[in-house]
Amino acid sequence: MSHKIASSSYGLTEEQLSVREAIDELCKPFDNEYWLKSDRERSYPEEMVDALYAEGWMGMLIPDQYGGGGARISDAAVVLEQLERNGCHAGAVRAGMYTMGSILRHGSEEQKNEFLPKIADGELRLQSFGVTEPDAGSDTTRIRTFAVREGDKYIVNGNKIFISRIQHSDLILLLTRTTKREDAAKPTDGLTAMLVDLNEAQAKGQIVANPIRTMVNHETNELTIRDLEVPVANRIGEEGKGFKVILSGMNAERILATSEYVGAGMYMIDRAVTYAREREVFGRSIGQNQGIQFPIAQAYSDLEAASLMRWRAAAMYEAGDNPRFEVNGAKLLASQALWKAANAAFDTFGGYAVAEEYGIERHFREARLPSIAPISNNVVLAGIAHGTLGLPKSF
Repeated sequence: MSHKIASSSYGLTEEQLSVREAIDELCKPFDNEYWLKSDRERSYPEEMVDALYAEGWMGMLIPDQYGGGGARISDAAVVLEQLERNGCHAGAVRAGMYTMGSILRHGSEEQKNEFLPKIADGELRLQSFGVTEPDAGSDTTRIRTFAVREGDKYIVNGNKIFISRIQHSDLILLLTRTTKREDAAKPTDGLTAMLVDLNEAQAKGQIVANPIRTMVNHETNELTIRDLEVPVANRIGEEGKGFKVILSGMNAERILATSEYVGAGMYMIDRAVTYAREREVFGRSIGQNQGIQFPIAQAYSDLEAASLMRWRAAAMYEAGDNPRFEVNGAKLLASQALWKAANAAFDTFGGYAVAEEYGIERHFREARLPSIAPISNNVVLAGIAHGTLGLPKSF
C-alpha cells in the first residue's frame, strides 16, 4: 500500500529503509480481504508466514555462521513494524523471530550447531514460548510445572495457558521449576529452561493442547503436560538459572512487540487521515473538524515518541545491555499510543467502523490486547516505580 503518512526514518540505515520497501512488496497479496477471511475462519495466516520464511526474514536474527541473516534486533523491528504498517497481523510471526535468541545467548555450541541452522532455513520452526500458567499469571516465579531429573532426561508435569502457535511449531521453549519456590534461595532461582520437541511430545500424548477462542485471531492454547520426557541435552543454560534465559528472550520480545504496536498505530492513523480527507458531512470534509484532527494528531505524536524509546532500547540491547526500563517503557508507551490511534480511527469512521468490511473493527479489537500482553501495563508501571524510581514494592 502507499502510505499517506511517512513513518519517521530517524536513525535508520539505507539498508533498513530498503527493508521497508521489501516488506511493502511482500505484503501486497495480503490485503484486507485476506485478513477478513482469516479472522472469520480463525485460521493461521500460513501464506504470509511461508512467504516470510521463503525470503529469509524469519531467520534474520540468527548469525550467518549458523545459516541466518546476521541481522540486529533493530532490523527485525523494522520488519515487524512494516508488516503492521501494511495491515498485516505480525503477532503470528514475532516469536518465530526472537525465541531462538535464548539458544544463541545461553545455549551450548552443540545446541547452536544442532538447532540454529535448521531454524534458520525453516526446517524447524520455534514459534512457541511456554511460560504462562493458570495460577501464576504475571508472577513467573510462581509457576508450578515441575521437572524431575532422572539420569539423562527430565520428567515434566504441569499446565500452561495462553501458549501460542503450538499447531504451527516444531519446538517450544519451556520454562519449568526444578526446585520448589519455597526451597530456592530467592524466587527467581530454581527455574530451568528447556527445548521440547513438540511433534514427538504431542504424538506420545505427553503434551495435549486445548485451543482457546479469543476476541482476536491469535492462535493460543492451554497445555496439559504429563510425564513429558526431555533430554538433559536440551536444557538451555544451567539448571536452576532459567529465569535469566527467559528474561533475555523477553527483552527481545518487548522491542519487537513495541515495533508491532507502532506499525499498527500508524496504520490506523493512515486509515483515519485518508477517510477524514474523503468523507464529507454537512457539505465539508470531516477532516476540517478539530474534534477529528486533535485525537489523530495526539495519537501520531505519541506513536513517534514510543518509536524513539523503542530505538533507544534496541541500541542498548544490541550493545549487550539488559535494558529493563527502556524495553518496558517502550512497550508501555507504544501500547497506549496504539489504543489512542485505534480510538481516533474508530471515531473518525463512525458507524462504518463497526462494519467488518472496512477492517477497522478487527484492528480495534487487536489494539486492546497490548495493554495486558505480553505483560500487563500495570505490572510495567509497578516495575518502573520500584525498580527504577526506588519506591517501596507493592507486591
